[in-house]
Amino acid sequence: MLKDILSISGFGGLYKFISQGRIGIIVESLEDKKRMNASATAKISALEDIAIFTETEDIPLKDVFKAIFEKENVGESISHKSSANELKSYFIEILPDYDRERVYVSDIKKVINWYNILHKLELLNFEEAEATDDTEEVKEVKEVKTKKKAAPTKGEKDKSKE
Repeated sequence: MLKDILSISGFGGLYKFISQGRIGIIVESLEDKKRMNASATAKISALEDIAIFTETEDIPLKDVFKAIFEKENVGESISHKSSANELKSYFIEILPDYDRERVYVSDIKKVINWYNILHKLELLNFEEAEATDDTEEVKEVKEVKTKKKAAPTKGEKDKSKE
């Protein structure tokens, strides 16, 4: 779901990876569909790789989005332009144990803005992501079972007959 969606430091909004360019990557804005070259020196982060600090462990951004999605009953969240106190209160409802010293109001604004962009563009599909995860787990289990049942190769003795 979030693999090809990027945040580029210094540029607002979210971008979709298009292809590798000569001096960076080519991205497309999710909102206005304009393409641009993102320099190889730009700080580019895939949303899939971003996590939020909590008191115990880092929580993947997709899980934070899912918590907002459920809190808002599949709707849009508050505005990222709300006051700092409103944003902090809202984030406490979403992620009660977020690390208040390492997660700044600017981070909360980004998360909420990103959520609202993805929601508006209907790119938040948590059922599809869960189904993919379940399918991958089933594949892994089948691969393990297949490896266990593999027939002996030529020249190997079948130890099960001994």
